[in-house]
Amino acid sequence: MNDKTVRIGSASGFWGDTASAAPALVAGGDIHYLVFDYLAEVTMSILAAQKAKDANAGYATDFVHITMKQLLPQLKAKGIRVVANAGGVNALACRDALAKVAAEMGVSLKIGVVLGDDLAARADEFRQRGNTEMFSGAAFPARCASVNAYLGALPIARALDAGCDVVITGRCVDSAVTLGVLVHEFAWQADEHDKLAQGTLAGHLVECGAQCNGGLFTDWESVPDWDVIGFPIVEAKADGSFVITKIEGSGGLVTPATVAEQMLYEIGDPRAYHVPDVACDFTDVRFEADGAQRVRVTGARGRPPTDTYKVSATFMDGYRNMAFLTIAGEQAAAKARRTGEALFKRMARMLAEAGLPSFSETRIEVIGAEDMYGANARPTSREVVLKMAARSPSKPAMELFAREFAAAGTSMAPGTTGLVGGRPTPTPVIRLFSFLLPKREVPITLRIGEDSHAVEVPVSGGFDEAGIGAARRHAGAPATQGFNLVPLIRLAHGRSGDKGDKANIGLIARKPEYLPLLNHWLTPERVAAHFAHNQPSRVERFDLPGANAMNFLLHDVLGGGGMASLRTDNLAKCYAQVLLAMDVPVPDDINL
Repeated sequence: MNDKTVRIGSASGFWGDTASAAPALVAGGDIHYLVFDYLAEVTMSILAAQKAKDANAGYATDFVHITMKQLLPQLKAKGIRVVANAGGVNALACRDALAKVAAEMGVSLKIGVVLGDDLAARADEFRQRGNTEMFSGAAFPARCASVNAYLGALPIARALDAGCDVVITGRCVDSAVTLGVLVHEFAWQADEHDKLAQGTLAGHLVECGAQCNGGLFTDWESVPDWDVIGFPIVEAKADGSFVITKIEGSGGLVTPATVAEQMLYEIGDPRAYHVPDVACDFTDVRFEADGAQRVRVTGARGRPPTDTYKVSATFMDGYRNMAFLTIAGEQAAAKARRTGEALFKRMARMLAEAGLPSFSETRIEVIGAEDMYGANARPTSREVVLKMAARSPSKPAMELFAREFAAAGTSMAPGTTGLVGGRPTPTPVIRLFSFLLPKREVPITLRIGEDSHAVEVPVSGGFDEAGIGAARRHAGAPATQGFNLVPLIRLAHGRSGDKGDKANIGLIARKPEYLPLLNHWLTPERVAAHFAHNQPSRVERFDLPGANAMNFLLHDVLGGGGMASLRTDNLAKCYAQVLLAMDVPVPDDINL
């Protein structure tokens, strides 16, 4: 029996995360591996633009020139191996830069690079084949900034099998940097689906860094020492079981609730969470305290994966501009809205006079007036920030927006001040286009030094959608005669995130006895009504009995999502907070 425990520290949740995490994990984490997740769709488009200007750019430079440069001697001395998707759209340039730094420091380093995700050279092929967007059915873009397949964990495992000290990838699923380590360490096979699902869950829990260690936790007041928050460590065993913990004495909080919140982050149907290596079922996952600042996670189940990779392309779709003014005094929100409406009316007239196209989309939001809450907003503040945003295919139209916005400072509402950020600059609108591509059409290679090796991965798939069965449902529907209205936040924890133009909101009952009440009250219809101001086209609910949780998926609520959106909350980070303000009728016999 293999009793080995592998400790993996996760040091980054996105490109721009704190530089303090990796040194802390290396110094005090007693880890065997250090993993980094840098990439999002927007990041890929930024890196592609950098590479277009400089053939040696297009990767996460911080990884090489700050983190690794600082830590290489310690990593080598302690035998800590590193896996990072820092390669972006130029993984070989990332490798070369790291090799140069290592040579200058006199550190011997074997670096493996996973190649094959970058499909930009095949954009014309995909366009001619008529590939359409997997959600909207839109036609393939005329021009793309980036086109990348989400690769899986097996190529990473093969690089580690070959003895690499550092593995650099381009686009892979976020959890693969962790799962790849576990596949290597425990020699998991492609048909050990439950183990692969557990490993994927481990990676999913830590892929956003400190988010599972108290970051963004609903009960934020209970989380100590944000300034030195401990990043997560996975302690994994060969049977797939694992514990989430952190460095002793570090800030943050590791409890079943903090970790469970992260499981629900950015998922859809928990019965079929797809990654290239396995289709995961999270409906029976359980979180149990395993001592102070330790949570044991069990219950993920796996099925064969699909025979396709998800491919995400990014493309430019015109320009956008945003500007902000601070407005104070009585009826501040009303003054702000009138200001925004007047400015857009003036701009529309000036565009027509100049022969420029009208704005294709405009948006006014009054920050401080609880616009995110729609009809559930409370009385407003006497100081607000007016946010105006517009989109247009014409850059000159966006430049007119920038010129005219500031005029409100002397000609409109009293108490107007603070042109936040100065005069705004037009920026490209970057949209996401996703489609599926058969795995057999995506060759993967591993580059070590000057040698390239083909990486064989299973391509036959085998996922059977009919096999997942009906959606799970919580039991119970209590009577509500004799009740009090209670904010949902007293009954549940919540976490929300985005998937393109969809928002997901995960809720976890604070006590098992609250679950029947939540099951009865929180219908998709009520959630849709609560977010009526965002006009969801559809709301789905999926239950997770193992965690006493439920997940809501709100379709078409983010204005296109990501960099394409003009909304303040374009990534659905606040949706859970908005839903947790909902009043829920609680029977008198429920003990709060």
